[in-house]
Formats: sequence, C-alpha cells, structure tokens
Amino acid sequence: MIFDLDMIKKVYERYPERIAEARKVVGRPLTLSEKILYAHLWEGNATTAHQRGSSYVDFAPDRVAMQDATAQMALLQFMQAGKAKVAVPSTAHADHLIQAKENAEIDLKVGKSKNEEVFNFLGSVCDKYGIGFWKPGAGIIHQVVLENYAFPGGMMIGTDSHTVNAGGLGMVAIGVGGADAVDVMAGMPWELKMPKLIGVKLTGKMSGWTAPKDIILKVAGILTVKGGTGCIVEYFGEGAESLSATGKGTICNMGAEIGATTSTFAYDDSMRRYLAATGRQEVVDAADKVAEHLRSDAEVYAEPEKYYDQLIEINLSELTPHLNGPFTPDLATPVSEFREKAEANGWPLDVEWALIGSCTNSSYEDLSRAASIVEDAVAKGVKPKAILGINPGSEQVKFTAERDGFLNSFRKFDNARIFTNACGPCIGQWDREGAEKQEKNSIIHSFNRNFAKRADGNPNTHAFVASPEMVAAVAISGRLDFNPITDTLTNEAGEQVKLAEPKGYELPTKGFAVDDNGYQAPSEDGSNVQVIVSPTSDRLQLLEAFPAWDGKNIEGAKVLIKAFGKCTTDHISMAGPWLKYRGHLDNISNNMLIGAVNAYNMETNNVKNQLTGEYGEVPAVQRQYKAAGIPTIVVGDENYGEGSSREHAAMEPRHLGVRAVLVKSFARIHETNLKKQGMLGLTFNDKADYDKIQEDDTVNFLDLDQFAVGKPLTLEFVHKDGSKDIIIANHTYNEQQIDWFKAGSALNLIKQQNNK
Repeated sequence: MIFDLDMIKKVYERYPERIAEARKVVGRPLTLSEKILYAHLWEGNATTAHQRGSSYVDFAPDRVAMQDATAQMALLQFMQAGKAKVAVPSTAHADHLIQAKENAEIDLKVGKSKNEEVFNFLGSVCDKYGIGFWKPGAGIIHQVVLENYAFPGGMMIGTDSHTVNAGGLGMVAIGVGGADAVDVMAGMPWELKMPKLIGVKLTGKMSGWTAPKDIILKVAGILTVKGGTGCIVEYFGEGAESLSATGKGTICNMGAEIGATTSTFAYDDSMRRYLAATGRQEVVDAADKVAEHLRSDAEVYAEPEKYYDQLIEINLSELTPHLNGPFTPDLATPVSEFREKAEANGWPLDVEWALIGSCTNSSYEDLSRAASIVEDAVAKGVKPKAILGINPGSEQVKFTAERDGFLNSFRKFDNARIFTNACGPCIGQWDREGAEKQEKNSIIHSFNRNFAKRADGNPNTHAFVASPEMVAAVAISGRLDFNPITDTLTNEAGEQVKLAEPKGYELPTKGFAVDDNGYQAPSEDGSNVQVIVSPTSDRLQLLEAFPAWDGKNIEGAKVLIKAFGKCTTDHISMAGPWLKYRGHLDNISNNMLIGAVNAYNMETNNVKNQLTGEYGEVPAVQRQYKAAGIPTIVVGDENYGEGSSREHAAMEPRHLGVRAVLVKSFARIHETNLKKQGMLGLTFNDKADYDKIQEDDTVNFLDLDQFAVGKPLTLEFVHKDGSKDIIIANHTYNEQQIDWFKAGSALNLIKQQNNK
C-alpha cells in the first residue's frame, strides 16, 4: 500500500516552476535544502530571497507525524482548534509507552494493559479527525515513517526531535512541539527561521568495522551538541552515494544531538532501492521525473565552500569506529584511543548490558550486520559476556528478520532479550533490574542520547553510544575497551580468536514481509466518533486556555531556580516513569525542573522558597508562588532545552505560573515551544550577567509594556541588601510571536481567528 501518492505527485508537479522562480529570486545556484524549502513556501512561488539565520518564513509542510507521548498533548490542543479534520496527512504512533523488561510478548501485553486509556484515546481522536494510527507494537515512529511515508524532496514536521530520520530518504523533516503540529494540522502556515546550511562532504568509502553511525559520531565530536543549532546539515559526495538509505537515516537521526534543524541527503540509487523494496515503486517513478531538483545544483557540488555557511570534509576510507560518551553524545572517542581515555577518566570498563535498536539503528541492515558478528562468535566458541537487548524498528523489520534467521542469531546469546518494536530503553522505558541500587557501571547502546539517568534512571550509569556492530562486539567481549580490529578473545577451548568483520544485507533478498503492520485507518467521516476523557482520570486531562497577557510590566517576580550547566528537556521534564502523564498537564507538572542543578547549592530539586525562607522541591515551591499570585522566572545556562522536542518542558512552567525563562542560549525547539505557550524566552545580552543573579532577588520588567520586534527588554534585579543590577535581555520574537504572547499562547490566537 502506498500512502498519499496523489499528494506526493502534486508536490513534484510544482517543483520545476517553484525551483526556477526561487533560483531567479535568490540569483544563484541552489542547494538541495534550499530547493526543498523554497518549494514549500506557504505563499507559493518565491517572491523574495530569505536570509539564512534571520528571516522568519512561513512554510506548508506535506505531512505531520506524532508519537504517542507527544501526540496526547498535541491532539488535546488540536481538539481546541475548532477543526473537523486535519488539513494535511497526519499519523500518530504508539511506541513510547511500552516498557522493556522481559521480552516482546510479555512487555507488549503489559504495556497495552497499563496504557489502555491512552491508547483508546489516541485511537478515537485519530479516527475522529482523519489521522492514521499505528497501534502498539507496530514500530518506532521514525522507522515506520521511513518505511511508509518519507519521500525525496518532501517536507514534514513531527512531534519528536528525531523526526529528522526521514532525511535518509531526502526529506527536510523537522522536529517540533505539539503546538507547531496543531498549526499545520489546522491548515495554517508553519513558521521557521530560515536555517543556515552546513555541508558535510563525504569522500572515500567505509569498510570493515566502520558503519554509518560512526559518521554522525564523528560529526557530533566536531560540531558539539549545539554546533548545528539553526542549521540544516546536508551530506553529499561519493561517500554519501555509497551509503544505504537506512544508513543515511541513522546519520540524519542522530543529527538531533548536534542541535541541527534537520539533516538530509540528495536523491540517489540507494533511495530508489529502498523505496522499491518497501512497495513504493510509483514514488520512484514520480521522483525520477524531477530527479534534477532533488539534489543540489551542479555548481554547489563543484564549489561547496561558496554555498554553505560551514563546510566539513570526512574521508570515510580513514574513518574508524567511535564510542561517544558518557553523559553527552558529543564526547567522541575512536575505539583505538578508548582504553587510555577511559582509564584516565575512571570510566568502568566492564559492561553488563549492550542494547541495539531505537529509531536510529533498528533497520534490517543494522540487525543483519550485528547478527553476523554474533554468529561468528558462536561459530568460534566464544561465549558472550554481556546481556544483549534488541528493539526492532518496526513489525515489518521484525517479521522479516525473524523469517531470515537474524533474531535466532541473537537468541544464541544466553541472555539475549528481544524487546517490543518500541522505544524502550532509549527513552528511559526500561525496567532494569538493579538500577535502583545506583551503582557505578557502564552500558553501551546504538541509541542517540546518553544523558545521566536517561536509560535506566541510575545517575551513575555511564552510557556510551556506538554502532550496532560495535555494540555486538562489546557485548561479546564484555568490555568497553575491546577493539575488534586489533584485539582477540578467548574461546571456550582456551584459544585466541579474532572476530570477523561484520557482513549484512542492505535489503532482504526475499523482500520485506509482514502479517499485520499494525495500521488503523481513520473513518472517512469522524463526526459521530466520540472522544471521551474522564474528569477523574490521572492520565488524561482536557486543556484550559492559558491567560492572556494583561499588557503590563511583570513586577515583583521571584527567581524560582538558576539552573547550572547542562539543562536538557530531560532535566526540565523527565521521561521514564513520567511518560504516563504526558496527557495530564497538572500531574506531569510535578516533574518540572526536578532534574535541574540549582546553582546556589548544586543540588537537584531543592530550591529556596522566598515566601518561607525554607528549601523545597521545585514544583511544590512553584505551586506556592502561583497560589500566592507571585510571578517567577527561571534562569539557565548554555543550550538550555537541549534534546527532545517535548513541549511539556515549556507547558509545565507555563501551567505553574512561570512567566519568563532567561538563559545564556537556547536549543531551537525549546525556544519555539516557549513562544508557542505564551512564555517569554530571553537570552542575556551579556552572558556574564548570569553570575549577577542572586538567590533572593526580586525581578521587575521595566519595559515589557513596550515589547517590540528587535527591541531588547530591560530587567531590574533587586538584591536582598537593596542593591540592584540592570540586565539587558535579548529576544527573537517577531510580530506574530509577540501576538502569541499577547493572546496567552499560539493556540489562543488560532481559536480567536477561527471564531471570527
């Protein structure tokens, strides 16, 4: 079955004219990313050249995708928008709420039972509003999108930061908050600051133990977790052409960890092969007609330094396997250097758990290559040391891998666990035995994120990111410092043996197969479908509109917390056990900022209550401020809001009465989410002012009543001793975003416009 073929053909039909007009307006050859962006302008044909990094532009994405944790809030918001049906093809995917513990059969059954209320809600909302629903067990959203919906040259948004996986099929796919998704589903333009462009030229060709994952691990080491902020990363060159479509997806996927808006590749034969293998030959036929527009102009490839804001070159022939971490995905170490670095830093080298899967490394190719390593070890009499966990990317991948024997290869591990086709350990949905002891240990996985407490809730778990091939090799050896290129293992006969290089299949030779892919099509007419939310539910809560701004300066505000160092969306709104409350704003607000480090005492979830002088948990203290009618602000460090797209990290402070967030710098999605929810997202004009803010300060906004585009705000911080510091705060609000603030949220403005 091909989804939305007519829509795809219409996109391609307009490509030649729109690209020609864009090239005229811009006055130079265009990169692939620019072609896709200009082909999706809300206004139609381009009339002006948009400035990278400064111009706010309205776009018309082709589709929307939501995962079950974020879909709850997105759809609760959409229900308020006053629309009978979504305006563009949209899907929701049940993948985040299934906890990994025993195995796929048991865990899926338990997950369906525990989350029945939420799954029923999502199924009914999707049915009512014309949204495709992928049921629990169907697969991880980004793999399902790649297999069914992604198409070269398309533009989509998704309520998950790893939406960017679809770049593996040449899309511009961007992670957003739920309010952004509501805009598009409601038939409104979607706004994005025109991204800058980073070109990554790949030369040579990978071999041996090197995998596509190593490319992005290397890039993360170069750019760091914020080096891609506000940029699209575009890969090209002979090395790019040599990669499979799913390998390209892996690279794009983890691009979220460098803060990139998205990443993408030009249309090529690997995409043709993948589209055909997944039953979409008609998409290939349509794409081939406009193939020249689905890659950068020849002049760009000839002189890339002229057309990209930054250019990186990586020789794949020289690239070696990497391990990134711990506690940050950009700490990149080649495997040959790992032992020395680990010993210098005191990282535990013994590994109890190794995990393969997640949205970035759960393809048929990934599983086949990892399975070949296991088969080789078994054949050579090597007994694996660590427990190996596998999360297949989709039911289609799992069914096909089972048919072709790869899952049985993994089962030859004494302690192998084949988990559900779901996110599981990657997002903290892992009931790991012994994690509660909080012992210092190391794990290795092929996921993306490795922040403290991310996988198993243990702050002392050192998580390292690697390719599925390296994960399998480390699982067999039981040690992080095992280098399969040079090191040997002792088999059961006492002999020294060396693991053979991984071998696998880009695509199944007998084709993909599946009995039930888990898809639920919506009703043609959903007007009679009832969506029921119990008023006593602790999982779901209908939303109430946030209050509009009163037009006055904020005065007498208190500093709720000054967050120190890394403060990701995980720190602001933890995942793991809190995922169950993603549809209940008040309940999930009890995790607000509980992971953030308080700069005044270097503790988590312990801040001073200025009403009582006592210290308490962050949400509880904030609820007291709200009850007393006292506004508050949150102060943060660099790249505040890094990581997930979860808008709960913006909605929770808004719900509990925080009025502004003042930081050294923002991660892109989080800043947008704050704006959408009617919050003030501000940055220090002088980052050194962060140090001036004291624990007992009272904050007054002096000129918020003159809030305007390009005009910094002036904040007065009155200290306990009566002295003051005047701090200038910058912002990036445009006219429309200021209107969101004035209305109380973007959703409030949508409702106002729909009611006219």
